[in-house]
Amino acid sequence: MVAIAALAPALAHAQRESTREALTRLEETLELRLEDGTGLHLKDLTPVIIVSVKPAYEETKAWYPTQALNTLVRIFGAASVRSCEACMGPRVYADDGYLEQATGDLTAAEITRLDQNARGKATPARAAVWLDENGEGISLKIVDLKNSRIVLAENFDMNLSDLARTRKNVSLARELDRRARGDGLTHIFVDFVIFPGQHFSMEWDEQWGDSNCNLSGFVVSMFDPVLGFGASYFRIIPQALNLMVGAQVLVSFPNALLQLVPNGGGQMLFDNLFTGVLMARLPIASSNFGVVVSLSTNGRVGVGISLLNFTWLPFLP
Repeated sequence: MVAIAALAPALAHAQRESTREALTRLEETLELRLEDGTGLHLKDLTPVIIVSVKPAYEETKAWYPTQALNTLVRIFGAASVRSCEACMGPRVYADDGYLEQATGDLTAAEITRLDQNARGKATPARAAVWLDENGEGISLKIVDLKNSRIVLAENFDMNLSDLARTRKNVSLARELDRRARGDGLTHIFVDFVIFPGQHFSMEWDEQWGDSNCNLSGFVVSMFDPVLGFGASYFRIIPQALNLMVGAQVLVSFPNALLQLVPNGGGQMLFDNLFTGVLMARLPIASSNFGVVVSLSTNGRVGVGISLLNFTWLPFLP
C-alpha cells in the first residue's frame, strides 16, 4: 500500500503529460485542417458551444477542463467559444404547466435551446464540441447544430498512433475493395541495377486482372540498351512476399533512328536493335523499396535497388 501511495503522484503526472501532448497534437491537427479547408471551415463552425470537457481520472479533475478549454480557445478564438455549464448536469424545463427534467445525453435541439436561453442577442452557436479525456489521450466530437451532422469525431493521443491505425485500416479496406472489383491501378517503378552489369529503367505499369496480379505497361531504359523504349509485363506472386517476375522488351532508340537514315545499311550502334530483359522485383516489407535482379539478352546480369510507386522522396510515406 505504501508503494502504491508513493507511485500515485507519478502516475497522475504521467497521465497529465500524455493528455497534454494529446491536446497539443489536437491543436496542431485542427489548425492544419482549418488552414487547408479540408472538410473544416472556421466560418461554418463558429461560434462553438462547449458541451463537455470531462476528465477521465480523479487526479486530472481540476486540471483537465481548464487545459481543454484553453486549447479550444486558441483554435477557434476567444470571441467564438462559449461554455455550456448547464450541459454538464441535469436540465429542467418549465413551460405553461409543462415540466421536463433531462439527465441523459444532450440532443442537438437541447443544446440549441440552452444556447438560445443564455446567449442574449449574440449570434447563435453553429457547432457543439465534446472534448473528453480517455485512457490514451482525448476524444473529440464536433456536431453541426443546424442539421445534427457529425463534422468530426476522432481520438488523439500523444503519438497520433490511433489516427495512423485508422488511416492504415481505411487504406487497406479501400485496396481490398478495389481488388475485389478488379479495377486497374497505375504504378511507377524505377530500377537501378548496378552490379556487376548495369540496367537503369523507369516503368509506367497498369495493375489489372481478376486477382490484380498482372502488371503491364511502358518502359524507358538506359545502359542496357544505351537508350531504349518498349513494353513490359510482370506477374505478382502474393504467396512469395509479392514477388514480381516478368520481362521488358526494348528497342534501342539510336539503332532505330539509324535504320530510318537512308543508306543506313543495317548498321548497329553500341548494342542490338532489340533487347529482352528478364527481371524479378522483391518488395522490402511495406516500404517503397525493393531488390531487383535482371538478366538481358546482351549477356548482362546484375542486382540492384528498385523504387516502388516512385516519388521524388521515396523514403517518405
